[in-house]
Amino acid sequence: MADGMRDIQLYLVSDSTGETVQAIARACIVQFEDVEGVEHHWNLVRSTAKVDQILQKVSESPGIVLFTFVNQELRRHLMDGCRQLRVPCISVLDPFINAFENYLGEPARQQPGRQHALDADYFSRIDAMQFALTHDDGQGLWNLRSADVILTGVSRTSKTPTCIYLANRGIKAANVPFVPGIGLPEELLHMTDANAPLVVGLTKDPASLVQIRKNRLKMIAEDDETDYVDLETVKQEVMTCRRICRERNWPVIDVSRRSIEETAAAVIQHFDRRLENRGVRPGGAE
Repeated sequence: MADGMRDIQLYLVSDSTGETVQAIARACIVQFEDVEGVEHHWNLVRSTAKVDQILQKVSESPGIVLFTFVNQELRRHLMDGCRQLRVPCISVLDPFINAFENYLGEPARQQPGRQHALDADYFSRIDAMQFALTHDDGQGLWNLRSADVILTGVSRTSKTPTCIYLANRGIKAANVPFVPGIGLPEELLHMTDANAPLVVGLTKDPASLVQIRKNRLKMIAEDDETDYVDLETVKQEVMTCRRICRERNWPVIDVSRRSIEETAAAVIQHFDRRLENRGVRPGGAE
């Protein structure tokens, strides 16, 4: 534990995959300075015997219990046990489910993991993931028009992870790098008509790029005395790429202070706007 940091035990309990409770726990813990969550994951919990195992661990090292259960018996068993141990026990979905029930005037289905059903959206995400992998780093130029979104930019502007994130939202995303001295391929430069995929340029502060690239070269034991990490060269590289995007009216997103999720959210905003302009209702991105 870092100096001044305080560890908080977080027991993340779910009758499904645990993704929801984990996301909520992390969103909460980052709001507190000098506090670090120590996560204990208990997924696919479907029996009171398993709940007893969890309660035993909580008694040995108390903390906060966050859970998503739809089974009422398991809920009561966990909450009663936590009450006896005098530790917080929070059903993270209750406020939202209750609000939906009140608004819709009907009870929720008591079925765990419904969001992971093998429906059309699920298979759409799988297809999008396969597309992102086969169209990474300039691959698959022959069918770029099959993409929903194409990301371009200089090296180390988070194009690949952003495409993977978009794929998880059901958006087919390809990425085509801007290579100094070569530029962008003709297949991409022609993506300017109304029916073409959305092309988005990603850019970054040159000084930050240089540092990231130097770290990358160290990881692969390469010499860092190259134009790849020369600040003036990188500045020119970034300006040239931005100019190309501007000439083609492609939106540009500065990722210098954005997380992958924030960059993807900005891309999705542009994508939804493109759909609306075409008279298509946004929603393919969940």
